[in-house]
Amino acid sequence: MNHGVLHAAELETWISAAVAAPSIHNTQPWTFRLDTDTAALEVRAAPERGLRAVDAAGRALHLSVGAAVFNLRIAVAHSGWLPVTRLLPSPDDPELLARVRLAPAVVRGFNGHRSDLYDVIWRRHSSRFPFSEHPVPADVRAELAEAAHASGAALTFPDPAERTVVLRVTAEAEQRNRSDALRGAESRRWVRRDGGAGTPGDGMPRSVLGPQDAREVVPMRDFTARRRPSALPARDFERAPAIAVLTTAHDRRADWLRAGQALEHVLLVATAHQLRSSLLHQAMEWPDLRRKVSAAPDHRGHAHMVVRFGYGPEGPVTPRRSPREVYEG
Repeated sequence: MNHGVLHAAELETWISAAVAAPSIHNTQPWTFRLDTDTAALEVRAAPERGLRAVDAAGRALHLSVGAAVFNLRIAVAHSGWLPVTRLLPSPDDPELLARVRLAPAVVRGFNGHRSDLYDVIWRRHSSRFPFSEHPVPADVRAELAEAAHASGAALTFPDPAERTVVLRVTAEAEQRNRSDALRGAESRRWVRRDGGAGTPGDGMPRSVLGPQDAREVVPMRDFTARRRPSALPARDFERAPAIAVLTTAHDRRADWLRAGQALEHVLLVATAHQLRSSLLHQAMEWPDLRRKVSAAPDHRGHAHMVVRFGYGPEGPVTPRRSPREVYEG
C-alpha cells in the first residue's frame, strides 16, 4: 500500500466502521474530520446529540465516542496504517475527544489483538432477546476480561449473590427512569415506532427492544421477576443471565473514553465467539446506584456498563447515519 495516498473510499470505509459502534439510545454523538496537514483523523463530540437528563455529565457520550474510536483504530490498521491515538489532545478544545494519526505500519493489522476483529465490526449488534441457558465457557470469559484489560479497563463476572444485587439495582434504576418525566420524554425522543429522531439513521426502532409489554415505551428485561411475585413476567429470559461489569480505576474524561474502547473491544471479541450481548446502562444513570454496581466486596473502581452475554437470536439491527452525515470535510 502507498501510505502517501488516502482514497476517499478508504476514508468512507473507516468512518462506516466507526459509526457501527454502539451508543446510548443510538444517539451516535460523534463527528469526524481528516486533518490533511497532520495526516490525522479527529473524532469530535456532537453535544447537541447528548442526553441532558440521562447523561448530564456526558460520561455516556464519551463512552460512545470511545467505542467509535476503537472501531476506527481497527479499520485503519486493517488498511495497513498504524493508528497512533491520543485522547483529549487539546485542552482548549473540549469537544475534540481523540486524534488518530496515520503512521506507516511495519505489520498489517491491529498488533496484539485478534486478527478477525475487523470482520466482526458490522456483525456486532445488541440482542435484547432471551438467550439460552448454555453457560459462557470459562476460557471465553477470560478472553473477554483480557480484552478489557488491554484497553485500560476491567471486566468482572459477578458471582451468583453479586449478580442478584446488580440485577436488582438495575431494576430499581429502570423504575426510577420510568417515573422521571424528563427522562421519559428524552427516551421517547430516541425510541420511536419509526426509529428516528430526525433522520432514518437515528434512534432505536421499537422492534430492536426485544419482547415488551404493549404499555411499555422503553421495556426493561426484568431478570429479577421470577424472584418477585409482583413483577411483570420475565418472558422466558434466562434464569441465571451471564452478566459482567466494566469498570475503570479512575473516573475522568480520559477514563470514560478508555472504557468505551474497552467495551467495544469486549463486544467484538464476544461476537467473534458467536456470543450475543446486550447493554444494561440504567444503573449508571444514577450516582448512588452506580456505586453499588462496582465489583464486590470492596466496590473499588468506577462502573461504566453492565453487559449481558449469551447464545441466542441476533435480533434486529439499529440504523446508523451515513459517513457523509457525520464527516466534516
